[in-house]
Amino acid sequence: MAEFHELGEKGEDMAVGYLRNNGYKILETNWRKGSLEVDIIAQKDDILVIAEVKTRSTNYFGEPEEFVTKAKQKNLIKAANIYIQLNNLDVETRFDIISVLIKGDQHKVHHIEDAFYPTL
Repeated sequence: MAEFHELGEKGEDMAVGYLRNNGYKILETNWRKGSLEVDIIAQKDDILVIAEVKTRSTNYFGEPEEFVTKAKQKNLIKAANIYIQLNNLDVETRFDIISVLIKGDQHKVHHIEDAFYPTL
């Protein structure tokens, strides 16, 4: 289990680096409120980005982004609403997925903007 946790942390670090290199300001990492968690909260221009990071060592069972379930999406939307209210923000919000595939010394970061939309 510790190995899986280390892989996830490494993927999140790579995702943060990727976002920074692409002009995003990192506001929070691993932000928690109760049982809700957001891997990365960032901002680019006037857009608040709520990013879920999925890291895998293989895509044999599917691409990492395919493992962001509807339940996870619902929790990210709830967490984003709480974050926005707590910080009294009035910004456009986007939900992204950052997929990280790490195989040995090689890695691939795939950033999916607007990966899903909040539903009413």
